[in-house]
Parts: sequence; C-alpha cells; structure tokens
Amino acid sequence: MPPTSSTPEFVLARPKDAPLDPPAVYTQLREEQPVTRVSLGEGRVSPWLVTRWEDARTVLGSPAFSTDPTHPGAPNHKEGKPQGPRGFFQNYDDPIHATMRRTLTREFMVKRVDALRPGIARLTDELLGDLTKLQGPVDLVEHFSLPLPSLVICELLGVPYEDHGFFQEQSNALVDMKATTQESTRAFASLGEYLLGLVRTKRATPGDDVITRLAAQADEGIITDQDAADLGAFLLFAGHETTANMIALSTVTLLQNPDQIPYLLGGPDQVAVAVEELLRYLSIVHFGLRRTALEEVTVGGVTIRAGEGLIIAINVANRDPEFFTAPDGLDLTRSNARRHLAFGYGIHQCLGQPLARAELQIALPELFRRLPELKIAVPAEEIAFKQDTAVHGIRDLPVTW
Repeated sequence: MPPTSSTPEFVLARPKDAPLDPPAVYTQLREEQPVTRVSLGEGRVSPWLVTRWEDARTVLGSPAFSTDPTHPGAPNHKEGKPQGPRGFFQNYDDPIHATMRRTLTREFMVKRVDALRPGIARLTDELLGDLTKLQGPVDLVEHFSLPLPSLVICELLGVPYEDHGFFQEQSNALVDMKATTQESTRAFASLGEYLLGLVRTKRATPGDDVITRLAAQADEGIITDQDAADLGAFLLFAGHETTANMIALSTVTLLQNPDQIPYLLGGPDQVAVAVEELLRYLSIVHFGLRRTALEEVTVGGVTIRAGEGLIIAINVANRDPEFFTAPDGLDLTRSNARRHLAFGYGIHQCLGQPLARAELQIALPELFRRLPELKIAVPAEEIAFKQDTAVHGIRDLPVTW
C-alpha cells in the first residue's frame, strides 16, 4: 500500500539533542497510534510501525511473521536487499533458520559462556592496565570498548586477532545505513571468503574453537563448508559490533548518571540487574526489527494483511510506561528490566546474548573500579555518536581519569 499525505515518514535519524533517547515523534505515536503506517520514502512500501512493548513482543514471538527481506512487502532500509548467505540466518525462516542456529546453540549455552568468564576478566584487566599507562585524553573506543569484544570473539572462534582491522572494515559496511546493497553484498562475500580459508585451515590443524567444530559438522554433512564459513563470518560481525557499542554507550550513560554507578559495583546479582537496565535503556538497535506478515493478523487492534511489512521499534517499546515504571529514567535496580526486548524475542532472539551479558557484567564494573575518576574529555555535544548506522554507538570517546 503506498503512503498517503497523512502517513508519517520513518526517518532514519536520531535526535542530536538527546542521542540516547528514542525520537519524540515515535514516543508520541506509541501513546496515540501504537500500530500505524509509516513511509520509507517516495515509491517505497509503507509498512506498519509497532511501538508498544506488548505488541512488539506479540509480533516477534509469532510464526505469522517472516524475517526474509526478499518478500515484496518487506520494509527494508535498502531497496533490493538480498537474503544473504544462509549463515546469516537472521534473514531466514525455518527450517533453514533452525538448521543453521542449531549448529551454534551449544557454543552459547550459559554453562559454556560461564567457563569463558575468567578469560574475559583477564582480557579486561590487560586492556585496562595498558590504557592506564597512556597519557590522556585517550579514546576509550579504540583502547577498550572495541578491542575487548573483538579479542573475546576471536579467541572463541579461533580467528587471528591481527586480522581485526579487516573484519572491522567489513563490519562497518554491514551496519552503515548509507552503504549500497552492492557494498553490503561485497562485505558479506569478503567475510565469507576469509572464513572459508580459515575453515579449511582448521580442518588441517584443528583447535579448541568454534570454527574447528563447524568444520567438523561440515565433514559430517550437517552443513557445507560455505555454511561453516558464513556462520563464522556472522559471529565475527555480530560478536563484537554490538557489545563494543554497548560498552561505550553505557559508559557515557553512567557518567551522565553518576548516582547510579554504585549499583554497578555490588555483587554479581546486583551487577546482572544493572546490566539488564542498561540494555533496556539503550536498546541499541534503533532502526527497528523488520518483519513481513505471512497471513492476516490483528496486532494492537489493527488488521495487518498478508504481505504487509512491519518495523518493530524495540527502543520505543522498551520505554513503554505501560510496562516499565518511569521508563525514560535510568534505574539500575529496576526489578523487571530483564523483560526488555533489546535482544529481540521469539525464535530469532539473539543467540549470543549470554556472551554479551558476560562481557558487560565484567567490563563495566571493572572499568569504574579501576578508573573511579573517569571523565569524558569533550563537551557532551561533541561526543561522536553514530547517526548513520543500524546499530547505535559512538565512533570515538576521549576520556581522562
């Protein structure tokens, strides 16, 4: 259905005066028209925008909606978006999604991730030790928030960290909202080719890592070598980009709310609650999760017809006052914060969330313990927030202590 003159445009921009908050127009829509059509621009499809927590959870948990971006009504931010390789299984429905996801499920079980915690703590200590030897101002992104998850995912996968510059470049292309479909496709292909070579290397000289185990599954005929490579590429991309941004954004948020920092420095249970609140409050996927209706469905009292697209604004839903008390304020003791949708919901919920939680629970408290006088070295209006990427973040963050 084409947009009408009264259809609000879904603008791919964050408010510069409040970069940590959802745009006010979407907050207003949540209160007045929680399921409403929005325009993606002239000649594009006109999808539904879903902004309430309850409606968002309903859509994300329902098999009546597809994540396949090649459906004619799919609300893609780039026209002609390809489905991509099977290893990037978030763009596939079952049974392909289930098959690809199942190859990795064991790697991210809570028990296995807990075994990684001492290694994450060691890397955190080493990076902070190196950082404190530098003369400030120091870019926290370059020296801490980006290298920590990059090192962790490289060790987990069995990827040489010295190649991190290459995969960071490809990751930037994948999250850049201004990148063309061709540029994104090239980034997919480059990562896949790199990991394919690594799959073959691990087959010859296996190690105790995910790529070795994926190569073994390819040998058993469960997946192909290319699937193994693409799954590795997906983890390499997803495993550092989001957590790096969360560490930097959380740091800014906490420094802007210093009264909340003590709650981050308590015991493990208290830290876990604090991290969930940061995930809820920041909800770094700011341009929505995209779905297409496979059948006629009613959402929030509105009829969605088969073939129509939806954008689920999880950052707006996670500020829903019907579900979270005083949601626009940061409260690191919030009892129901874990019911946020920052990792999605349903069968496509983020596979790596146990690892992301572990990294945040270790890195953030240790940062503020080691650097109790941490300060941002530029005025708030000069912080380089990412305005044109699918995952919200900070390009560089000069700090002193």
